[in-house]
Amino acid sequence: MELRGAPFVDARFLDALIDCGCVGPGTGWLPVADLDAPAYIKTHSHGEFVFDWMWAEAAQRAGIRWYPKLLIAAPFSPVVGPRLGLKTRSSDHASTTLSAIESYLVETQINYASINFCDPLDQEVLEQSRWLKRTDWQFHWQNRGYADFESFLAELKRKPRKNIQAERRKTAMAGWGFRWVSGDEASPEELDLAHRCYLSTHRLYGNHPALSAAFFHAVATQMGPILQLCIARADDQDLAVAIFFRDANRLYGRYWGSLVDTRDVHFEACYYQGIEYCIQHQLGWFEPGAQGEHKIKRGFLPQQTHSYHWLNDDRMRPAVADYLRQEHRAVMAYREQLEALNPYGP
Repeated sequence: MELRGAPFVDARFLDALIDCGCVGPGTGWLPVADLDAPAYIKTHSHGEFVFDWMWAEAAQRAGIRWYPKLLIAAPFSPVVGPRLGLKTRSSDHASTTLSAIESYLVETQINYASINFCDPLDQEVLEQSRWLKRTDWQFHWQNRGYADFESFLAELKRKPRKNIQAERRKTAMAGWGFRWVSGDEASPEELDLAHRCYLSTHRLYGNHPALSAAFFHAVATQMGPILQLCIARADDQDLAVAIFFRDANRLYGRYWGSLVDTRDVHFEACYYQGIEYCIQHQLGWFEPGAQGEHKIKRGFLPQQTHSYHWLNDDRMRPAVADYLRQEHRAVMAYREQLEALNPYGP
């Protein structure tokens, strides 16, 4: 099966979300057809990873209707990718798609919309528009042609190198083993385990689990090796799973869960096993998910992300624009602070 790019706007991924009831009527995610973009009418702000709760509350206090809103994004996936014009990737087609989205907003009298985690082509088009830009940081690992995990460790400063070695040693001494299973090779029992582990993390943090067991089975069947499971085993039992997707050059860490209480296994399954997978399969980048500056000392460095926001209410737009200017200054200052945590060096 071809490992083409942008798995989270792949039609197979998006269709599985619809077919399995993860988005659609009753979920607060209503797909919008005919915009040539991953577009959804939203009645809440869950599952977006670009947070607008503060703006929604301010709008409510001012008597301004915030919901329903329009979201252009990959559902539940804080991953940069194409957003404008999925059928034909060009600046001209992206501009045409953006014009169609704006016309739709005016026709439907929707006051607010956002386009989250845009790729560079879409950024170029949106920079010429009236949409307001918002930036943030994620932490990604880059494969610099490493022969093995030890050659990666050799590029780190002594303290982070020793910390990683200690974490891996502790997990190994506790008897944990790990195996990778591709979606097209996963058994029904392994996919059910992945879903149970996914549910465990959502229960732990009190979040709503949007993805069903049927969804995991569907993407395994339809996307095959694009789905990858790292299964952790101890005492002759499969007890934890890190769930990944991949394309031809990137590995994406998406979900994690464990049936037992463990901390070090999380670092091994979600980070170190992923790094080893990228080295073995010669993938250039590893994106382990949103947030978490603790990832820096494990070799993941800041990468900027972008989203763009439409406000069709003259009362809200100036306030949000001012907020974003202030937030941008803070985000850039935060980047300078993160440099002190850079683990690479002699």
